[in-house]
Amino acid sequence: MKGTATLRFARISAQKARLVADMVRGQAVGEAVRILAFLPKKSAPLIRKLIESAVANAEQQTEGLDVDSLRVQTILVDQGPGMRRFRPRAQGRATPVVKKTAHITVTVGTR
Repeated sequence: MKGTATLRFARISAQKARLVADMVRGQAVGEAVRILAFLPKKSAPLIRKLIESAVANAEQQTEGLDVDSLRVQTILVDQGPGMRRFRPRAQGRATPVVKKTAHITVTVGTR
């Protein structure tokens, strides 16, 4: 059985979140959570909580599910909309600053 969880509009760039997602894609859920617990990246706690949420969703959908047999099947990290801000510059000019966001989707399931 599959369990899915989605985090939308996370305040991190998709490129930085993909670095962490690539590390745990295909791993067992316990191993993925263990890796993410000690990873010093901003997206690590976000993805760890998302995996735990997907496991809880899978448990709720299927009674008697063995959590130890679950694996991280897919992690999709898509780019979200950028928040546009402006930074003041010399001689009355302004420079745009785009604060990136990401949509992260995790699916866990058995093989």
